Amino acid sequence: MIVTVTMNPAIDKTLELEQLAKGEVNRIRYVELDVGGKGINVSKTISRLGGKSVATGFIAGNNGQIIRNELERMGIVTDFVEVAGETRTNTKIYEIKGGVTELNEPGPEIGTESLEKLLQKISGYVNEETIVVLAGSVPSGVDKDIYKKITEMVHEGGGRVFLDADGELFVRGLEAVPDMIKPNREELQKYMGTEEPLEEKEIKEFAEEMLHKGISEIAVSMGSEGALFFGEGYQLKSPAIDVKVQSTVGAGDAMVAAMVYSHEQNLDREEQIRCCMAVSAGAVTTAGTKPPSKELVEELKEQVEIVILT
Repeated sequence: MIVTVTMNPAIDKTLELEQLAKGEVNRIRYVELDVGGKGINVSKTISRLGGKSVATGFIAGNNGQIIRNELERMGIVTDFVEVAGETRTNTKIYEIKGGVTELNEPGPEIGTESLEKLLQKISGYVNEETIVVLAGSVPSGVDKDIYKKITEMVHEGGGRVFLDADGELFVRGLEAVPDMIKPNREELQKYMGTEEPLEEKEIKEFAEEMLHKGISEIAVSMGSEGALFFGEGYQLKSPAIDVKVQSTVGAGDAMVAAMVYSHEQNLDREEQIRCCMAVSAGAVTTAGTKPPSKELVEELKEQVEIVILT
């Protein structure tokens, strides 16, 4: 069973325009609304691939009900804790002649009682067949060591943890030695305290250190340069697939979904990497944070290259 935890979900509003002009009136060409948050995006992608997951976390107000209803419409099992306030709206401004600017609202304040309810829900799903995905930011009222605590709890119940976070959440989460992680290169730069783009050698050194500590699988996404994959006995690279980019938002979540789905389906290593690269490439061809179709993923798998790192 796959359980995705989204403590700070959102309604994702993607605006497309030619170029953002600060301080001026901007004409929006296209608007896309999606239910989102990193864990929710993982559940959406797993569902599109034909898998199943339980989506949990915190929801609040009208936006929270929209998220629950939309996920259930997609056939995704939901088990959220309802809290006071309003689930946030995140606005992503996609410029045809530029990059993506994100405006992320804060989530509702979370009290001790609500947090305990969520921990009880997660604990109730944990057994030796469970993979818990801990992804994204946490709202006000939740300590930065929460992913560490949940990881320890899941391990005590015999389950596995996939950690996809950054900043202090990532640093503290690593202390509990999650089973799988997928930082991107920029997140690793922050972790290592440098603003310089990391070379492959430096990423390999990080991965080797994490493997030595007990993390079993590591993927490092590098945008247009593809991704690196590490585990016991292998260090592999897969160049990015050449596709028409619609939006890069959610590509990392798509890779996490592919990794978790591949594990549950017991796919071999090569097929797992092909799935990861195809799903993340397919995700950037869609508007907003919508996952790619399974048909597109199968088509893109044929274009995946896998090489041994030297």
